[in-house]
Amino acid sequence: MKSAETPLHRVQGMGSSHTGTKHFWRERVTALALAPLSLWFLYVMMGMVGASVVTPAQYFQNAFNGALMAAFVSFSLYHAGLGLQVVIDDYVHTSGKKIFSLLLIRGALLACWIVSIFSIMRIAIS
Repeated sequence: MKSAETPLHRVQGMGSSHTGTKHFWRERVTALALAPLSLWFLYVMMGMVGASVVTPAQYFQNAFNGALMAAFVSFSLYHAGLGLQVVIDDYVHTSGKKIFSLLLIRGALLACWIVSIFSIMRIAIS
């Protein structure tokens, strides 16, 4: 028996979940924020080549430099999480493994973020 539905009506509600656009823009915004932050980080680190161990700690005691470093770490880890999520979505096909991998990566990135921000704050306060 033939259906009286049009091809468009048959596929409506079965397509995209409409989350790809949000993910796409988050990746682009974090990449845009990371461009100047990465240049700043590279400039600072190249300036500290050959310096003593105390020099970076003194540099990041300045509130502005500490805030830039916290922003760099935060955007970098968030951008990495977005990229790794895409890799897992594309290459892991088992639901259980996909969920486990996403939770493991998010947990590891969150732990890195907490330790990094705590360290930056500890340096800024001392």
